[in-house]
Amino acid sequence: MSEPAYAGVPRRLRAPAPGWTTRSDVVVVGSGIGGLTAALRIRAALRRRGGEAGGTVLVVTKDVLHAGSTQWAQGGIAAALGPGDSPDQHERDTLVAGAGACDLDAVRVLVTEGPDAVRELIALGTNFDHTPAGELSLTREGGHHRDRIAHAGGDATGAEIQRALIAAVEAEPGIEVIQHALAIDLLRDDHGGVAGITLHVIGEGQRDGVGAVLCRAVVLASGGLGQVFSQSTNPAVSTGDGMALALRAGATLRDLEFVQFHPTVMWLGPDSRGQQPLISEAVRGEGAFLVDFEGHRFMQGVHELADLAPRDVVAKAITRRMIETGHPHMWLDARHLGAEFWERRFPTILATARSHGVDPVTELIPVAPAQHYASGGVATDLHGRSSVPGLYATGEVACSGVHGANRLASNSLLEGLVFSRRIADVLPGELRSWADPAPDRRAAALVAADRRPEIQAAMTGQVGVLRSADGMAEATATLAKVVEAGSAPDATPDTGAWETSNVATVALALTAAAALREETRGSHWREDFPVRDDARWAGHVDVRLADDGLALGFTAAPPTDRSDA
Repeated sequence: MSEPAYAGVPRRLRAPAPGWTTRSDVVVVGSGIGGLTAALRIRAALRRRGGEAGGTVLVVTKDVLHAGSTQWAQGGIAAALGPGDSPDQHERDTLVAGAGACDLDAVRVLVTEGPDAVRELIALGTNFDHTPAGELSLTREGGHHRDRIAHAGGDATGAEIQRALIAAVEAEPGIEVIQHALAIDLLRDDHGGVAGITLHVIGEGQRDGVGAVLCRAVVLASGGLGQVFSQSTNPAVSTGDGMALALRAGATLRDLEFVQFHPTVMWLGPDSRGQQPLISEAVRGEGAFLVDFEGHRFMQGVHELADLAPRDVVAKAITRRMIETGHPHMWLDARHLGAEFWERRFPTILATARSHGVDPVTELIPVAPAQHYASGGVATDLHGRSSVPGLYATGEVACSGVHGANRLASNSLLEGLVFSRRIADVLPGELRSWADPAPDRRAAALVAADRRPEIQAAMTGQVGVLRSADGMAEATATLAKVVEAGSAPDATPDTGAWETSNVATVALALTAAAALREETRGSHWREDFPVRDDARWAGHVDVRLADDGLALGFTAAPPTDRSDA
């Protein structure tokens, strides 16, 4: 590890002492595809080992069960299910999109176990779209050379998967759900392993306010970090809570600099903030194309796949064209698809665009890149284990290694599904003994909720699509001042402050990792180091929280997208 990058990161969040306590063998934080799959399969495995009373699982979610990022997944879930396709071909596309930074073993797990995992989703009751002949309807998105994207309701795939999983969870009496619950900090035993977790619950009766859940394992499935930036396709709950909690607990975060900016997010104006409407890559997969203000199809000649190039290629091309022309957005032309096709294939996107005053059937759609997906997160092995005993992670909060420097379209739902299943394969046999939480004598801190816009502005302006050493140094200085100024002793410990503290923590770690990597690779674009540099930077940037601040290290690894590597 290098010298500490910044010493002011909160070691733990200031919060009232727990006013209630409960117990569960396993706590799952998050209610998307990763969390619900983990909960279902862990509970089934515990039941097989010990009967109906063989172990309890508690799912905690910040909002309600259906409010996570999974429901927003428009494109679908990728797996080699179609004729002529194979896991080898899916692997190749994933490695190319990942720009040499994937973990080859993790990718092979993803693509080989993915088809059966999707079939189990179907058996669970997920209603994917089918062709008139009754075959699974598969389409193509950017970076894929085969039609392998299964979708539901046209563009409502995530919502349909979420529906089926929620129904299964609600039918399982061994799984308890606490909604409107924010995970604050991990409780650790004398050896640094999991002993429990503190929550803040907006509830009624005995479980209201800050409490503690004593447990033997925690599975983080809490989603991404989208609200670190001013504009994101992520829901409001995506404030990096799981990553920040894990960092404070001693876990390693990996590849944080690889933040994917979706190229086609509907542009709502220069002052728009928060969650933005996504125009799925599947729209381009069905024949839509990008044009500039002169009607020129500027993706032609940029990449062999043109408008269906990997997302980092398209996002960079749009951004370059915006800079060259001085326009704040480009255009997506899907008028030729026709009204009937739009209404059948993309009803949700059509309704959303129309609600913002644009009719894609007759008009061009204004689009610009916005934060979309975090390829990095809590570093895990092939069974979701973090570096903290008893702490597992799955989905966007985790860095399993499958995405590398740039996630291949529609691999995210598959990752959450596959690696949650793998966690459930090992966790029941690894359950730790019950342990009392050790006293936590670290200084508690809090960043006031009203400082979040400053954090987001610094990240969007200096650590977004375009990055440079000077810009990131400026961002770090701004973030440090915000954290120091916002950590006043009288800051109110509430959801806004806890979330903002997590946003600040992740922002500082992400910026430090991006500043260290002096090259352009995948979704990490350095203006001052515009080329990929395998000689120096083939590998992974790790971040942990040491006694004297954030500490960074680099682990070299051969590039995984080159046959001669």
